[in-house]
Amino acid sequence: MSIKHLEADYLVIGCGAVAMSFVDTILSETKASVIMIDRRHAPGGHWNDAYPYVRLHQPSNFYGVCSRELGSNRIDESGPNKGFHELATGKAVQSYFEQVMRERFLPSGRVQYFPMCEYTGDGQFHSLLSSDQYTVSIAKKTVDCAYYETSIPLTHTRKFEVDPEVSCIPPNDLPRSAAQHQHYTVLGGGKTGMDSITWLLGNGVDPNAITWVCSRSSWVTPREIVQADPLFFKATVGGQLAIMRASAAATSVDDLFERLEASKVMARIDTTVKPTMYHYAVVSNGELEQLRQVKSVVYGAHIKRISTTEMELTTHKPISAKPNTLYIDCTATAARFGDEVRPIFNGDLITPQCVIAPLIPYSAAIVAFVEANFETDAEKNTLCPPVSLADTPAEWMKSFSDNVIAQNRLSQNPKLSDWTKTSRLEPFGRVKDNADENNVEHMEILKGINDTAESAIINLHKLMAEVQ
Repeated sequence: MSIKHLEADYLVIGCGAVAMSFVDTILSETKASVIMIDRRHAPGGHWNDAYPYVRLHQPSNFYGVCSRELGSNRIDESGPNKGFHELATGKAVQSYFEQVMRERFLPSGRVQYFPMCEYTGDGQFHSLLSSDQYTVSIAKKTVDCAYYETSIPLTHTRKFEVDPEVSCIPPNDLPRSAAQHQHYTVLGGGKTGMDSITWLLGNGVDPNAITWVCSRSSWVTPREIVQADPLFFKATVGGQLAIMRASAAATSVDDLFERLEASKVMARIDTTVKPTMYHYAVVSNGELEQLRQVKSVVYGAHIKRISTTEMELTTHKPISAKPNTLYIDCTATAARFGDEVRPIFNGDLITPQCVIAPLIPYSAAIVAFVEANFETDAEKNTLCPPVSLADTPAEWMKSFSDNVIAQNRLSQNPKLSDWTKTSRLEPFGRVKDNADENNVEHMEILKGINDTAESAIINLHKLMAEVQ
């Protein structure tokens, strides 16, 4: 066994989207040196283990790192995303982060990258493939980018039993396994479950051959309102105004979401079911139409055991198994939804978290910029307090109001405001900044947001107090 001694200004734990975005901005804003360590074999974090048909929820043009475009900024001309900005595939995202590492980070001479290594604390880590041990003298800070460690279907531990004779797979195996089966039961009501259903339907599976088991029904965000392009000003910025107006007028959480739905800035797959979950899933109208084709949907179901004859549920009567059924396990929790936040800057430790939810790479870039350009922890934490990711409609109110306050805070600081205006990861400021001053409707939308924001935040805080 050998122990190697290293030196760097920052020791970054992880090499996923958070870490890549943080380091990219540190390289741009400072002359600091960085050591990055990660258990996986390549940059990109969970994208290395993603299912083959996964795509970004959001447009590619505001995902990744600040210094490098992702995709070609084109608008899709076919498929369920027709008319909207392209959504990078999982393989494209993985390749993108690999290119950022190989073409920017390593050639800078300021980044050392250690894949297939595990951090053990106190500046020490070891190889997972050899006996090599490392100890790092950290001049500045440790950056814990593993806080948002994502649970994904391929690697998560199931919370239910599956008999050995049952075909129950992660979505990664669906393209290989689908042809050998006649019926498909998708487990999980989140975006992975939605993606698996749209993949099945897109490949010709009869909707009647699909059963969807959801512990909770979910509210979703229409993709039309998250297009970071002045061409979509009315939908995107007008959507923000609709959210403000609904937030200012709502008398309860249910009333708020009914108003959001009526304004077409929030949607649900089954209009007869009241969703109890909100996890920032973004879908197009085309995807909604596909998902609504599946009529065999079991809501509020928690799986206990799957056998060859039935699916045993903790909250429902057992569901008899159809012959030759393939179960697709999409029950992994994607992120720390609803978790308590912690201080981002805490002495010699930085824990990047959402500053604008759910824009995790953009938030990591903000954290890096603040680290590089401001002095004390108190000042830094004041500029970018963390925003928790919502798990429920009620928690969405806090997340949204915190976002509005955060955006105002960022705009009030001249240094931060100038930087955000140039960041490719900031999606909506560029749309507002490119408003047509001669377009009366555009100007009225901007004025409406300014006139409504304060009353919206006040009312949301009132509603939050009532549901606590």
